[in-house]
Amino acid sequence: MMFWLRLLAIFLIIGGGLVLTSAVFPIISYELFTAPNFSRGDSDSKFLSPVGDSNSQKYSPVDLTRASNWFVGSLDFPDRPEANSQIKYYTLSIPKLKISQATVEIAGEDLSKNLIHYKGTAIPGRVGNAVIFGHSTLPQFFSPTNYLSIFSTLPTLAKGDEIIVSYDGITYRFVISEMFEVAPTEISVLAQPNDKPHLTLITCVPPGTYLRRLIVKAELAPMQSGASI
Repeated sequence: MMFWLRLLAIFLIIGGGLVLTSAVFPIISYELFTAPNFSRGDSDSKFLSPVGDSNSQKYSPVDLTRASNWFVGSLDFPDRPEANSQIKYYTLSIPKLKISQATVEIAGEDLSKNLIHYKGTAIPGRVGNAVIFGHSTLPQFFSPTNYLSIFSTLPTLAKGDEIIVSYDGITYRFVISEMFEVAPTEISVLAQPNDKPHLTLITCVPPGTYLRRLIVKAELAPMQSGASI
């Protein structure tokens, strides 16, 4: 009897160690090898050290399936009549991540059901900045059809990668111009420029945590013949 109890204890210890490693290793790997690749570029946003800071933890909410909890603070947006249209959903595809026609809800809240187009930001293809939130978790749980994990591999994107958006029967092609991280208090990434159409994807990083926000900025580009969506 004692032999089997000891054997069970060994299995439990080994199993627990494997579970802990599978949860911690992706976070450590991200901090060491992925986060340092994000440079400031032309952004004026505040950047954080790879280990985060006390403020990012202090202000991070618990329920991050609610879009309104993602940033601390408020930002006044210009009046956008097109945002009040009857169109409430559109689709987003990221070929590199095998995300195909994921549903985006305009001014929605529940990130477990779809991606969320942040209320008050520009409609895709219009001058301004269309901001889309997507949930993430540990990368080993990534699924391009599960909205709780759909943006888990967003950090693997790079400058020049494509994002395809279909809104109101029109397909737009955006090309990533920069990627960086900000604190949850850095609401300037939601700002609305008046020069041309922009697209911003946002998720929590390191994947599986809510310490910081990864910002993926893209600019409108001509559609390529035969582009896959």
